[in-house]
Amino acid sequence: MAHEVSDLRSALELLESVPGQMVSTDVEVDPSAELAGVYRYIGAGGTVARPTKLGPAMIFNKIKGHPGARVVIGVLADRGRVAALLNTRPDRLGFLLRNAVKNAIQPVVVGPDQAKCQEVVYKATDPDFDIRKILPAPTNTPEDAGPYVTFGMCYASDVETGESDVTIHRLCLQSKDEISMFFTPGARHLGAFREKAEALGKPLPISISIGVDPAVEIAACFEPPTTPLGFNELSIAGAIRGKAVELAPCLTIQENCIANAEYVIEGELLVGKRIREDINSNTGKAMPEFPGYTGPANPEVPVIKVKAITTRKNPIMQTCIGPSEEHVNMAGIPTEASIIDMVERAMPGRLQNVYAAPPGGGKFLAVLQFKKGVPSDEGRQRQAALLAFSAFPELKQVILVDEDVDLFDMNDVMWAMTTRLQGDVDIVTIPGVRCHPLDPSNDAACSWTIRDHGIACKTIYDATVPFREKQRFIRAKFMEVDPKKWLPDFGA
Repeated sequence: MAHEVSDLRSALELLESVPGQMVSTDVEVDPSAELAGVYRYIGAGGTVARPTKLGPAMIFNKIKGHPGARVVIGVLADRGRVAALLNTRPDRLGFLLRNAVKNAIQPVVVGPDQAKCQEVVYKATDPDFDIRKILPAPTNTPEDAGPYVTFGMCYASDVETGESDVTIHRLCLQSKDEISMFFTPGARHLGAFREKAEALGKPLPISISIGVDPAVEIAACFEPPTTPLGFNELSIAGAIRGKAVELAPCLTIQENCIANAEYVIEGELLVGKRIREDINSNTGKAMPEFPGYTGPANPEVPVIKVKAITTRKNPIMQTCIGPSEEHVNMAGIPTEASIIDMVERAMPGRLQNVYAAPPGGGKFLAVLQFKKGVPSDEGRQRQAALLAFSAFPELKQVILVDEDVDLFDMNDVMWAMTTRLQGDVDIVTIPGVRCHPLDPSNDAACSWTIRDHGIACKTIYDATVPFREKQRFIRAKFMEVDPKKWLPDFGA
């Protein structure tokens, strides 16, 4: 790889060296809805309302109301781009992350002289301190509850054991020194840390690092059971790079932050304090979430009291559109790694690959490519699907395909479902299972069988050919040629 990636800036340098992967504009943009509105057309993809498409990452060099600030969006909004940033092939990303989990390298704490994130310091004790003026945080739509930090690496520690972890949460700027923090029930390690601290009557110190190495951003999206409580996902990023992630002590709280981050927010989760998420907008809505719908504003969310913000010189704010392909890759690639690991341990050699496809936002839908090598493998493909649900509990649907189907091409997947699946025998339903509350169909209003919001019917679509019938389902075989003989620039 031409450029070694260790932080956001080196990642952007790499993308700038690859044709078609990075664009920029000097035209001023309003961070309130306009910035996301622009990128929706340029490269958002995912479950964003059409028209949208996959495209390059984009830097906005002039942000209305924030002189000198820059905002980058879409760094991870393309699977090929993620692969380039992690120095692998797009089809091997799940395997790379699976190996990284098994070969974790714990983070290290460096001295203040190496804390690039603290080159500029803003303290809440300053009379003109206002996080809304310091952070050029965008809104996705005009209905959003407020400006959101969507790419914040939230880092905190268990108040009793000292075990630390990093996760990504929905963070809304609510006032000059307060940020609301949304926790999906039971889905994040920091939620357990917060609950324990609050039970003890203690505020929880927390740092939020924005604009970091993409390896950290991907690693932060792992969930149990692959990374149980006490597993620090920064160690996965260390394994990806073959070098420990460097942390630095915060200036105003007893916690660490990512030393080369562009921005760091230092604060404490307050004991017992809750706030209505849309207290400033009164829209009843939060922001667009990965399923493609705007999440409802939570009536009571915990509050972070901000103590300071530190930055690098000329910092770059990193953001994403909630339902974009960026979320698909961040959430989906760790999902793939988790499923690969679970199935491979149970039945080695049969699972060929996994794709957490864009229609599911990286969480709800997985395509499993399974090879039946002997007659006794018949039925094991469905066992693999059941293991996938165990590996990633928020998964709602699994599509099973044979090894001759390109699982990364949803047209090919739909072809397999159309020509190899019979609805009465190849669709397996598992009702009444806890899934994810952000899927609006997981609600009693949609089915009398659903007892509580967030419960759903998990479904397996078995589009594999019965082993005894494989000879009847051989795809047409074309002559292998090199098209560059006729079109020298083909594939360039």
